[in-house]
Amino acid sequence: MFQKLQEVEARYHQLNSQLADPELANDPDRLRELSIEHAHLEEVVKTFREYRDVDEQIDENKTMLGDDDDAIRQMARDEIEQLEKRRERLEEQLKQLLLPRDPLDDKNIYLEIRAGAGGEEAALFVADLFRMYSRYADEQGWDIDVVSVSHSDRGGFKEVIALIEGDQVYSRLKYEAGVHRVQRVPETESQGRIHTSTVTVAVMPEAEDVDIKVRNEDLTIDFYRATGPGGQSVNTTDSAVRITHEPTGLVVTCQDEKSQHKNRSRAMEVLKARLLEHERQKQKKKREAERRGQVGTGDRSERIRTYNFPQSRITDHRINLTTHRLDDVIEGNVDEVIEPLIAHHQAEALKNLESGGD
Repeated sequence: MFQKLQEVEARYHQLNSQLADPELANDPDRLRELSIEHAHLEEVVKTFREYRDVDEQIDENKTMLGDDDDAIRQMARDEIEQLEKRRERLEEQLKQLLLPRDPLDDKNIYLEIRAGAGGEEAALFVADLFRMYSRYADEQGWDIDVVSVSHSDRGGFKEVIALIEGDQVYSRLKYEAGVHRVQRVPETESQGRIHTSTVTVAVMPEAEDVDIKVRNEDLTIDFYRATGPGGQSVNTTDSAVRITHEPTGLVVTCQDEKSQHKNRSRAMEVLKARLLEHERQKQKKKREAERRGQVGTGDRSERIRTYNFPQSRITDHRINLTTHRLDDVIEGNVDEVIEPLIAHHQAEALKNLESGGD
């Protein structure tokens, strides 16, 4: 580990020199790339320096154990005990910081929430989840922009797609992908019976041109007249866009903008994100076929979480987490379920790293 830390420190000094080069301002993409790397390594280097400082203090106190004064020896023993606990905490922190980083963690995302089984009740829960994530985004200081929405008859959403931009968005929300199940009494249920519905959440990193290439010859693009809730026409021009990626069969529609050009541009961005996620899932399934039993695959087809409203209970089935703070979570305190997931996956990664796994 310490050899790796020395390599990190050397790379950090190298980045300091590169970022000081005034010519770098002419290449914004490269500047952003190096700045992100520098910010991550800075935390590692700062923690490593604190670790070495504590190590030096322990050595200094050990020399005092041979002092003739009993009080000084006792003071040194007490100090060593406290310093060793601090060093142990710093060592664990350094292990966490040295874990391989997901290269997508810094990306913005397209959040896609769709109604599954349960009809109108599922559509209403789509609206609830979208409000939950929107409030969480506000608390994090992220920007959220609705790209596409399909309304249901009773005020819910059949589907909603939004772009969320900000710091570490993907790293915080990537474990939300999957099937979310809700158990509650619908407003329209006169007998008080609990209904079970499902909603699918997809978390797709925003794709850049360097991430995914789309060939024009692979696309079928259709234009049609946009409509609002209940089929009501919202404009009189063919501004809505439907893009079909023929090799994969992926279809994206966008009609929220009045301009055909803007709808096409937005639909293309969503398509790129879906294609990037499609490719990632293909690679993931291939890896999982070789490594059975890995915890938490994150496939969208999995039932990952259940929201039981009568008991105010949320259960995350991947890590056997249960909390009775459903009201807080649904109001935007999503860290209640996100933090345990992140901690779990970090612990798994640490175990894998310490056992010599790849």
